[in-house]
Amino acid sequence: MAAQAQAQYIAMHHQHHPKGHQSSSVIVRHIKAPVDIVWSFVRRFDVPQNYKPFIRECESNEIFKVGSVRHISMRTGLPATSSVEMLSRFDEEEHILGIKIIGGDHRLRNYSSILTMHPEEIDGQDGTMLIESFIVDVPEGNSNDETCCFVRALINCNMKSLMLLSEKMVIRVQEAAAAAAAAAAAGEVVVEDAAAAREVVMEEANGV
Repeated sequence: MAAQAQAQYIAMHHQHHPKGHQSSSVIVRHIKAPVDIVWSFVRRFDVPQNYKPFIRECESNEIFKVGSVRHISMRTGLPATSSVEMLSRFDEEEHILGIKIIGGDHRLRNYSSILTMHPEEIDGQDGTMLIESFIVDVPEGNSNDETCCFVRALINCNMKSLMLLSEKMVIRVQEAAAAAAAAAAAGEVVVEDAAAAREVVMEEANGV
């Protein structure tokens, strides 16, 4: 059933139709956290460093709408120093984020990606099926396979970080809910509720 749903999501949102000089692929990851928690990280177009470990800093106008642009500085260790990216798709209800790279010092020319997330059940709990696909020109001197493996490695690293942060947030929210229930039962003042727990985890993720 999950495989059928995955195939449907990919057919609906992740068809790029690459040409001979382009590379394209789809990456899927299953996260043990509800969609709204995972989306709370991804939707922040202005702070991708919250979950993308290779980004050092980001400057943007903090307006989440199609056409918004962000200027990214990369950490050392990558064959790139900067990237200028445009928000090409943004759907809060369907949880879809599209990105196009429009400039910067890197080799990913004509790169665009689509990230979608879909609710699913994992071990009896609310989970998220995270799907990201991309298309990019193959740089001169590189093969299609080399380009695909490089981009997939970056995306997998971002997805792993997103998974860890999201699942950590679930634990914090559960702990906060349990503490709130215990405090209420004892007639005590609640120190941290679920919303506050989310804020704490987001601040930790951003190094605040």
